[in-house]
Amino acid sequence: MKIRPSKGLTFDDVLLLPRRSSISSRRQVDTSTRLTDRIRINIPVVSANMDTVTETSMAIAMANAGGIGIIHRFMPIEIQVKQIKLVKRAQAVMVEHPYCIDGYASVIQARELMRKYDVGGLVVIEGSGQVIGIVTMRDVNLAPPKLTQVSEVMTGRDRLITANSNISLEEARILLYEHRIEKLPVLNSDGTLKGLITSQDVIKPVQNPFAALDEKGRLLVGGAIGINKGEMERAASLLEAGVDVLVLDIAHGHADHCISMIRNLRSQFHEAQIIAGNVASREGARELAEAGASAIKVGIGPGSICTTRIVTGFGVPQLTAIIDSVEGVRESGCNIPIIADGGIQKGGDMVKALAAGAESVMIGSMFAGTEEAPGLPVIRDGQKVKIVRGMASLAATMGRWAVEHGRDESAEDQEDWMKVVPEGVEAVVPYRGNVGEVLHQLVGGLRSGLSYGGAENIRILHENAEFIEITPAGIRESGSHDVKRL
Repeated sequence: MKIRPSKGLTFDDVLLLPRRSSISSRRQVDTSTRLTDRIRINIPVVSANMDTVTETSMAIAMANAGGIGIIHRFMPIEIQVKQIKLVKRAQAVMVEHPYCIDGYASVIQARELMRKYDVGGLVVIEGSGQVIGIVTMRDVNLAPPKLTQVSEVMTGRDRLITANSNISLEEARILLYEHRIEKLPVLNSDGTLKGLITSQDVIKPVQNPFAALDEKGRLLVGGAIGINKGEMERAASLLEAGVDVLVLDIAHGHADHCISMIRNLRSQFHEAQIIAGNVASREGARELAEAGASAIKVGIGPGSICTTRIVTGFGVPQLTAIIDSVEGVRESGCNIPIIADGGIQKGGDMVKALAAGAESVMIGSMFAGTEEAPGLPVIRDGQKVKIVRGMASLAATMGRWAVEHGRDESAEDQEDWMKVVPEGVEAVVPYRGNVGEVLHQLVGGLRSGLSYGGAENIRILHENAEFIEITPAGIRESGSHDVKRL
């Protein structure tokens, strides 16, 4: 037994010393950062892979704002794959695999297919793969009853405006405008379909200029996986669907099975980006880096709905955990980033986490109350709230067990429930509107923090950072005091 001589510190225990700054406007600073050793995002914010936080809507909103969302794994593989594909189809320079239909199909079939995939049109092809037209929801909805086949209501090849595979986005915009059309099929030289450019594909980059995009102009998205049987299949399916990064979702990442999983993933999927964790020590971060992780999540128990430290007695205050983990990565010789996972309650906490050496932060509960989080808001005591639960809570643990074993939670008997020792709670959080409003406050605080630190970007903030430990009186002084707030 030994006692570490230094104290463990968290965000409220310290402040950052202001530095001389040449920054005259918050707009001068650069908030972009590394998510992994090969992926950059435009704001250092990641939405957590929790089932009350990140599914398709959250992932799209996060990427549009410049961050990234990690779609949780507590669902069948095919559902998670579908969600990844929906994010990837939400924006692109060109839709590579547009939905198609045969000209002999019925108008009813076309209408049902468009509703199923929530699209406004289908490319019409014949058996050889040649494009013979395009049919839109307007065509099928307004068609007279006597016209029953797609070929009778579509815009035929003779009237169809198409583009070749070398067209630029600006050239596509001009064609769409000149011909007052919304969809532009892109054809190979042999007349087969290469892709589809829509008016939305042209508009969205203007509407969301800071969106986090892949090399094809699609929104970035991550997907969580576990370590149990079948998770290699999940990883392969997510990568095939176009996921940008896999997140190895394990509460205690400094463990043999986690290290083994990283090595297996790296061996089978050489180019995959893999975020591993969670750890809270120098040794844990170093060993995950050496095993082949592309980034490491840091945090054991700092989340607002996590009770691991209370239940087990283990954990490290988050600021110290970040500092130690950064040192562990440095010792490994691997130039990979740290993601601070948990404990972020306000903008200043994010600034402190980045100043300590993290390159992004993962947020859960703060986002659980937003419109984009799964689930509908409810009214409690006259206030609109949403539900959040830790992924080690009783209900989440049993839900995960049900997914992994292919059984409904309702089918579990009392004995199964009694075996669970929860390390998280279920709670309600205030409804917070759109996630973009929460991000605006967080990133605004970061921009101000960079200016106080005399830092044009996050890397310089870390290099310049000097923390000062404060007393409980200093904590009280940091907030509003001696006044009655309106």
